[in-house]
Amino acid sequence: MDVGLLKAFLEVYRARHFGRAAKNLFISQSAVSARIKQLEDELGIRLFTRERNNIELTTAGKKFLVYAENILNTWNKARQEIAIPEGVDTLLSVAALPSIWDIFLEDWLNWVHQSNLATALQVDVMRSDSLMRNLLDGSLDLGFVFDPPRTPQILVKEMVPVPLIMVSTKKGVSADEAVKEDYIFVDWGTSFGMTHARQYPDMPPPMLRASVGRIALSFLNSCGGAAYLPEAIVADQLDSGLFQVEDAAVIQKDAYAIYSQTSSKKEIIEQVLTWFDNS
Repeated sequence: MDVGLLKAFLEVYRARHFGRAAKNLFISQSAVSARIKQLEDELGIRLFTRERNNIELTTAGKKFLVYAENILNTWNKARQEIAIPEGVDTLLSVAALPSIWDIFLEDWLNWVHQSNLATALQVDVMRSDSLMRNLLDGSLDLGFVFDPPRTPQILVKEMVPVPLIMVSTKKGVSADEAVKEDYIFVDWGTSFGMTHARQYPDMPPPMLRASVGRIALSFLNSCGGAAYLPEAIVADQLDSGLFQVEDAAVIQKDAYAIYSQTSSKKEIIEQVLTWFDNS
């Protein structure tokens, strides 16, 4: 099957418009229409219902969507694998939540590169749901998350614990005072949220909610306030602009590496993860 047909199908699905799909694919609208018709003829089914300004997948189209995405992911992965540089045996695709990169993965990435493991890396930042989906469909080899899935298909390795400390731009402020004025709630995952709620049950709505630690830190430095942040990220600013809130509990956050039970790259994945055993 021509992968160009699948690309046209997926782009029409995403854009919900043949003209916009054509623009995104840098081809004419008639070419997009021709590709969709050819794909429908090959499959013997209608993939879209076409009404003015309303293009939707048919029931069969919704079923085919999953296969089209998997086929393209496999195709792209195959292209990447065979295009690796000379002297490199393996391409390892890695993704992590944004904040995990900031905490310790940059050092790990440097170590992998310097270890001469004949491995090339492709790295990305993803949300948990996208990361899990790509891991299960085989387009991702290794992921780093805070709240790992509980499924036999996925192997889980616990990483170094991450101490989260409350810091404030005001020196000597108490934890109760900090959460009630100019507080930034950083979403460090489900378990953190539950612990935080137990610690501060009467906390009013925060001034800002952030899903990435670096956003919260930048806001703190510009506008002031308080937030829970990884000790490693704020260490160089403690007592020089940021101050640890002494009576606030330190919340330990565990990070995890996850990879497929059936991965053909399990050996190299476990090899690159040995860095965490010595950290």
